[in-house]
Amino acid sequence: MSNLKAKFLEVYSVLKSELINDPAFEFTDVSSQWIERMLDYNVPGGKLNRGLSVVDSLKLLKEGGELTDDEVFQSCALGWCIEWLQAYFLVLDDIMDGSHTRRGQPCWFRLPKIGMIAANDGIILRNHIPRILKKHFRVKPYYVDLLDLFNEVEFQTAHGQMIDLITTHEGEKDLSKYSLGIHRRIVQYKTAYYSFYLPVACALLMAGENLESHADVKNILIEMGTYFQVQDDYLDCFGDPEVIGKVGTDIQDFKCSWLVVKALELSNEEQKKLLHENYGKDDRECIAKVKELYNALDLQGVFAEYESSSYNKITKSIEAHPSKAVQAVLKSFLAKIYKRLK
Repeated sequence: MSNLKAKFLEVYSVLKSELINDPAFEFTDVSSQWIERMLDYNVPGGKLNRGLSVVDSLKLLKEGGELTDDEVFQSCALGWCIEWLQAYFLVLDDIMDGSHTRRGQPCWFRLPKIGMIAANDGIILRNHIPRILKKHFRVKPYYVDLLDLFNEVEFQTAHGQMIDLITTHEGEKDLSKYSLGIHRRIVQYKTAYYSFYLPVACALLMAGENLESHADVKNILIEMGTYFQVQDDYLDCFGDPEVIGKVGTDIQDFKCSWLVVKALELSNEEQKKLLHENYGKDDRECIAKVKELYNALDLQGVFAEYESSSYNKITKSIEAHPSKAVQAVLKSFLAKIYKRLK
């Protein structure tokens, strides 16, 4: 384990201890044990990329200058706030989607004696974020900006989830509702703001920057987040399950995936009919027919072209940025995701 990841996990233990001893509530042994178990199950289990990238970004913004111990702790704490936000979204998403597994283990609400208590746990996860921010950032000149940033990104993500739910789940399964525009809006609001913009915005605030003067950085990161989700959609169908760690289910789940949107765009009437008849059905033959059509339309080639043009466009935007330090942050994000296999 890298030193940074070990340090990051140490900070998690400190934050967890502070939260289960928060003087605003009288904890009993039972309630503090519940919170501790709930946090350990839902918060630190992922890859932690979002959280760790706050620390990495701050280092790059300081252009090689070492971070002080306080800066390391504070950037880790902000990174954990993003991981807490992610945990809150996922706990509630899993209930809404009726999911069974998450990160290779049963969803929190599927565990014995948890059930719908998980909905309140999601609310608690969300409420931990301002407690962490208050304890560690209240005296900072950018405290209000941080609160505002987390509130705004949560607002955007919840509305992205809403578009996804009403497009994918409401009423009859209707492929005609799916388009590149809808796909882009879902991705931008549901994923790109909190996964790509939020970590860099946290680092910019810690570095004393004004977020309003970095609209270009936000736009580049939203582009990157969109590219990342298109890769995800592609890997769901064409990735190796051994490598990505799961078997893709977007076809049978009737997801508004980039692949189905492109297929609709490129299909003739007969092929469209085939898609309408087979997409969103949890049936081996139907799934195989959709995959056959994807191959007939050469969606692997279409994706390779999209990947290359997106990469070039994003790189060009990054290189136009006046600050070399900001360029370094953006390039490090792009390098992590370009041509990824999982």
